Amino acid sequence: MSAVPESPSRPTVTEREARQVAEAAREQDWRKPSFAKELFLGRFRLDLIHPHPLPADEHVQRGEEFLAKLRDFCETKIDGARIERDALIPDDVIAGLKELGAFGMKIDTKYGGLGLTQVYYNKALALVGSASPAIGALLSAHQSIGVPQPLKIFGTREQKETFLPRCARTDISAFLLTEPDVGSDPARLATTAVPEGDEYVLDGVKLWTTNGVVADLLVVMARVPKSEGHRGGITAFVVEAASEGVTVENRNAFMGLRGLENGVTRFHRVRVPAAHRIGEEGQGLKIALTTLNTGRLSLPAMCVGSGKWCLKIAREWSAAREQWGKPVALHEAVGSKIAFIAATTFALEAVVDLSSQMADEDRNDIRIEAALAKLYGSEMAWLMADELVQIRGGRGFETAASLRARGERAVPAEQMLRDLRINRIFEGSTEIMHLLIAREAVDAHLSVAGDLIDPEKSLGDKARAGAGAGLFYAKWLPKLVAGPGQLPGAYGGFKHGVDLSPHLRYVERASRRLARSTFYAMSRWQGRMETKQGFLGRIVDIGAELFAMSAACVRAELLRRRGENGREAYQLADAFCRQARIRVEELFGRLWTNTDDLDRKVVKGVLSGTYEWLEQGVIDPSDDGPWIADATPGPSRRENAHRPVR
Repeated sequence: MSAVPESPSRPTVTEREARQVAEAAREQDWRKPSFAKELFLGRFRLDLIHPHPLPADEHVQRGEEFLAKLRDFCETKIDGARIERDALIPDDVIAGLKELGAFGMKIDTKYGGLGLTQVYYNKALALVGSASPAIGALLSAHQSIGVPQPLKIFGTREQKETFLPRCARTDISAFLLTEPDVGSDPARLATTAVPEGDEYVLDGVKLWTTNGVVADLLVVMARVPKSEGHRGGITAFVVEAASEGVTVENRNAFMGLRGLENGVTRFHRVRVPAAHRIGEEGQGLKIALTTLNTGRLSLPAMCVGSGKWCLKIAREWSAAREQWGKPVALHEAVGSKIAFIAATTFALEAVVDLSSQMADEDRNDIRIEAALAKLYGSEMAWLMADELVQIRGGRGFETAASLRARGERAVPAEQMLRDLRINRIFEGSTEIMHLLIAREAVDAHLSVAGDLIDPEKSLGDKARAGAGAGLFYAKWLPKLVAGPGQLPGAYGGFKHGVDLSPHLRYVERASRRLARSTFYAMSRWQGRMETKQGFLGRIVDIGAELFAMSAACVRAELLRRRGENGREAYQLADAFCRQARIRVEELFGRLWTNTDDLDRKVVKGVLSGTYEWLEQGVIDPSDDGPWIADATPGPSRRENAHRPVR
């Protein structure tokens, strides 16, 4: 097996240093209330989400008018089967989307954008993503994490006036952070930006640059060396994709999203004006994480669209297909899958709409809510698509083109499964989301007791931390003993035919139980808590289910009050909550009864070769190339695959 040469510019960092870099990029303060943060602390603050916040009438009108135009465009101009077949979004479709204003949905009208709210931006992504997931990814990468969003939050007036009008109508943008040997560990970022006068000189290689193949503008994360007059650190820049020294070396291909313009981009002595730096030196990761606070909502929005489509196909197919004298939907084995899809789609839409409206109102800190929406949406959408494939049987495994060729309805169920799989990796894998959310969930504990479990703190620091922690826990712990969830009449306003109040009482009790479990784990493992990733993942998954239950109940009550299928909404919320409660109880049980310790022993055995005999008897079809491509800085030796769309 070929060895991978260590790049001379690749920083060597310890685990502790890597964690310090990630910690420094976090938003340290909580200036606004957070429903999810309170939930993890055992405080069920229903008042923060109920009554359900609503958009202003003018925002609704503007959003609905655009959705109508977008729907017509999707139905008449987008051929999803062609994009899947050709692995390419036609230039005329991209041009049409630009003309429609779809690239400027989130950009303020004063810069030529549509100025849609987060709620309607997400509805638009769900709609266009159902026509073609590749187009959904194109628009999302451009606006959610590309140039518009970081400039909206951190850009100067001059930067906004220069770049936002271009992003609204003519230019496509991309976000470049990942490198061949750097994924979720940005402390090892190797791309450099060396100051030279009033410019920076960029060198390095970026991998999986969604939109990078066709982009006109790039947000690039690079490391500025510390020097006199320069604090250094990971820094964000707006880079013209046509700049000399920028080369798209490869257009990547994937199991799904075959129209995705994703590539490998090399920078060789690319000169970037200092005026194009976003924020200050060293703020790059903070800018990226803050951008993702709302940017992460785009993926679960498209997952909502996927759930709606799965439900439609499951309903129509299961009514038409008969087995043993009756429609397959009426057989319990199939019916339970349909019920899961229906209930989960309702809850996921509730989570996304609630989080999006809270983002628009800007009254709450939604960093945890958005992360939970991304985590929960990507996982549940994958399960729903998998169940649809199972419901369809052999036809679910067959391609739409093959179904059409033999005279049946071309249902792309297997494509849906392939397209959705990346969402569990995009913009933070499920495993990384677990750790990110867990860190925020225990922030209050680390704020008061972090020095107690830090091995590098002095005895004096630990003593002071102990005194502060004692005061905090003396007030906090007694509140975890009892609450409204134990009162039979609590949340009685959610009883209208179907009674949702027991579910809200359950959420309140489970929230306190979750907080007690977290406190016990911190007391037990202290500084080793961060290594208990299985435990932390289950804590987060419980919180995600409780958040979804809360959102589903609140949405059902909103629809009832507005006279919009309220009775049916209550039924779906009830079904979802009953399903979720079973999952929550299983997760609580697995907090303390699991195979985590044994699994670690097995993993060590696998890595040491103890079980290598188990691998015998097969042929490895992969070649003997390096596991990670060489990304040594230098001039490109490959033809430029950059393909701007004009």
